[in-house]
Amino acid sequence: KDPSPSSPASVSRDTSPSSPAAGTRQEPQGAPATTSRDAGVSCPGSEEGAQSQDEKSAGTSQAAPSTRRSCRDPLSRKSTMFVEFLLEKYITKEPILQAALLKTLNKKYKKHFPQILSRASGIMEAVFGLELKEVDPSSHSYALVSKMALPSDRSPSDEFRMPTSGLLMTVLGAIFTKGNRATEEELWKFLNALGYHAGRRHLIFGDPRRLISEDFVQQKYLTYRQVPDSDPPCYEFLWGPRAHAETSKMKVLEFVAKIIGTAPSALPDLYEEALKDEEERKTESKRHLTRGLPYFV
Repeated sequence: KDPSPSSPASVSRDTSPSSPAAGTRQEPQGAPATTSRDAGVSCPGSEEGAQSQDEKSAGTSQAAPSTRRSCRDPLSRKSTMFVEFLLEKYITKEPILQAALLKTLNKKYKKHFPQILSRASGIMEAVFGLELKEVDPSSHSYALVSKMALPSDRSPSDEFRMPTSGLLMTVLGAIFTKGNRATEEELWKFLNALGYHAGRRHLIFGDPRRLISEDFVQQKYLTYRQVPDSDPPCYEFLWGPRAHAETSKMKVLEFVAKIIGTAPSALPDLYEEALKDEEERKTESKRHLTRGLPYFV
């Protein structure tokens, strides 16, 4: 029933002999230290939140480090649970009723329903390109409307195939927040908190590892290579040439900020770097225009 993943982009791969072929399953080697760039960047939910509706205490969460908002935040876990609920309803074309959403919450969290739904809606829009709209105020029913109906993301045989742009932007965001390179372990910790797990089929995207390690790499949106001088060898992801050409650090930062429910300027180190990148792009664009060469930002 799960749609097979489709990729809007690709990533360039390191062609050195030490670099594994696309799709080769490499186990993460060691956990790199957290840098100050991670400060303030937190995940919107955790796997355990999606698995247990009445959980009263948070367990260990596999998430990106944060100094501002913990992934143990119960409202974040509930919002992740709402995301999975909404995705299932979208796939099955079943109506989305407020009453059904409220039933998934115990009494303790019902008063936080508006906040939880708002967070879930933000994730649905940013990651999946689906906007949650109230279609009948009297019955409090909702519908998910696609905002990313990209021709390349659909095929005649698969009407439910979702745009993969959101997943790609999520990966690019994880890489950016990790200092423009992220080891496999760092990347998957970030993605696990959003409900993507290597080797576990996702309701929408299918096998996320294949989509990231193969499709995005082949389409040159990502670069996958061995970490220099690593022994035993470990591997990392970087932005590929197509990602640099088709998006920017500021756009990716805005995407990340929306997912975690904050403003780009609330992440000062990343915001400063994104502003610098914008200025460099403008300078490069002017240079190309002066030479009469096309340049796309």
